Amino acid sequence: MILATTSPGSPQPRLSDAQHSKFARLALDGIVREFPNKPSNVMAGEDDVRSPRELHPVFFGSFDWHSSVHGHWMLVRLLKLYPEAPLAQEIRETLRRQLTAEKLQAEADYFGAKHNASFERMYGWAWTLRLAAELHSWEGDPDGEAWAENLAPLEQKIVELAQAYLPKLDWPIRCGFHPESAFALSQMLDYARICGNSELGKLVREKAIGFYAKDRDYPAAYEPSGNDFFSAGLNEADLMRRLVEAEEFSAWLDGFFPDLREGRCGNLLTPVRVSDIDDGHLIHLAGLNLTRAWTMAGILSALPPDDPRAKTLAEAMAAHQEAGLQYVFSGSYEGEHWLASFAIYLLTGVGL
Repeated sequence: MILATTSPGSPQPRLSDAQHSKFARLALDGIVREFPNKPSNVMAGEDDVRSPRELHPVFFGSFDWHSSVHGHWMLVRLLKLYPEAPLAQEIRETLRRQLTAEKLQAEADYFGAKHNASFERMYGWAWTLRLAAELHSWEGDPDGEAWAENLAPLEQKIVELAQAYLPKLDWPIRCGFHPESAFALSQMLDYARICGNSELGKLVREKAIGFYAKDRDYPAAYEPSGNDFFSAGLNEADLMRRLVEAEEFSAWLDGFFPDLREGRCGNLLTPVRVSDIDDGHLIHLAGLNLTRAWTMAGILSALPPDDPRAKTLAEAMAAHQEAGLQYVFSGSYEGEHWLASFAIYLLTGVGL
């Protein structure tokens, strides 16, 4: 499934009913599929030896907790943007069963145990706050408003954990997978702005500026690693464009990617292939194509159209989108339990 890439600032391509259904079906099937499952919980005692559904009454499916969270987010976003789509009613009924006050309170309570305080830090936290932001910005839908209220205990717990953890994080985490910090900070910043949480927003801004504002000469030739689904460099640039004005960002970008004006940026402009779609780590590279594309779209949104870097990034973004979308419907659950969410993030212009 290949969709046309729009130019920066133009409307995102609208999904057809058939495309909407294909994406939605992956999440509808995934979020209620308990096995196979990869738990990442710490077992402090025999009481923690429980099934995924017992541990997590909402986010038990889609192979792991964070994938279930962004699978739910994706369904909310698709329902919000396409309320009349053929699968809209099925999405709504599924979310009604999933996002109940009782079940979400149990998810919040899980984080109350001391040994669970770092569970899904900060990647799963980031997706939880993206889900909260999606619901908070959905006005006029009774279900959406009810789900936002039901999610509030978990949302508040994640905010509390972030506010406790970030002051202790002395260094950024630079890698191409879950612990990477620039992605999480971007999501937290968007959440804080959408939901009016000035305290969290101030903390994230101060931490991000301290981590990244002085960075120069990013080693773009060293990316990617073999199982990346993030570019730490592009994630950082996508975060910085959220934090400073356009002129300041442009100067920062020249220092960070100094060869970009000449059309070079190490390996970051060339899409990557996946050598084995059934390998749960190698399939990460399919997601890398999609996240590179959405971070490039973010950077483009902060550059003037006549900037020579814009043409380079627009061409690379289109190539990465095309490459990434080719793997979403692979038939292998190693990718199908999560890649659709990344595709919808990109195709619907989240964070722009």
